[in-house]
Amino acid sequence: MPRVSVLTPVYNTNPEHLRQCIESILNQTFTDFEFLILNDSPDNPDLDAVVKSYNDKRIKYAKNEKNIGISGTRNKLLKMARGEYLAIFDHDDISVPTRLQQQVDFLDAHPDVGVVSGLLQSFGICNRVWDAPEHDIDIKIYLMQNCFVAHTAAMIRKSVLTDNNIEYESAYTPSEDYQLWARLIGVTRFYNIQHVLVKYRTHNNMTTNTQAQKMYLMWRTISLELRNKYPAYATEMIKQNNVNATRFRLRLFGFIPLIKVKHNWVQLFEFIPLFKIKWE
Repeated sequence: MPRVSVLTPVYNTNPEHLRQCIESILNQTFTDFEFLILNDSPDNPDLDAVVKSYNDKRIKYAKNEKNIGISGTRNKLLKMARGEYLAIFDHDDISVPTRLQQQVDFLDAHPDVGVVSGLLQSFGICNRVWDAPEHDIDIKIYLMQNCFVAHTAAMIRKSVLTDNNIEYESAYTPSEDYQLWARLIGVTRFYNIQHVLVKYRTHNNMTTNTQAQKMYLMWRTISLELRNKYPAYATEMIKQNNVNATRFRLRLFGFIPLIKVKHNWVQLFEFIPLFKIKWE
């Protein structure tokens, strides 16, 4: 049985991006893993050719009979996984060589932690390091308002999901990752390694851009549900926001969120960080 199952759903992925994704896992310093790749675009022969060009027994490749969507595909990967730990990894990103080793070492040493993620280094149309709170209490406070656990860089203790009957929920797509963390807040602890674990590809066709409005609505829904469920965390979040108050907000027609400047970050739709500014 492998210690780690790497779970990668693919859907009409750029073949070169998929190749870079696969090679970043095969070149990990930690080697006791299975690499599960599930194709949700079964009529795309280019992806077949890319995956089958690698002669590595750790790769387990499968295709859905028809497109079932990202949440359904992620849940199938959860059921396929045999590893003790589940490494989430999206189809066009790049893991640093020591990513799996760092996360396995941390979970082995901290049995009370069920989710460990880390920092992202974005590249492409956006180039910066995405900061994230380190400790469980701060992560849970910040989760009241946004998804401060990088999903594509996360490793989850599988037993936390199976013991609590938790999986991805399609009703919250394309924010199914945020909802997963919302479900896990009450049953486990989180930690963010303060090093870059994944290079996060940004481009015009990424989900954050193509489904921005729907993502914003789901984000607001999850955030409000969390604030109602965990009022103590929500109260602390408000205190911290008052210390770092919003400096500027622009709404279309007076009510549609467009641009906000908060914590020195310019945010699109009030939750997508664009770039950081310095006030003189």
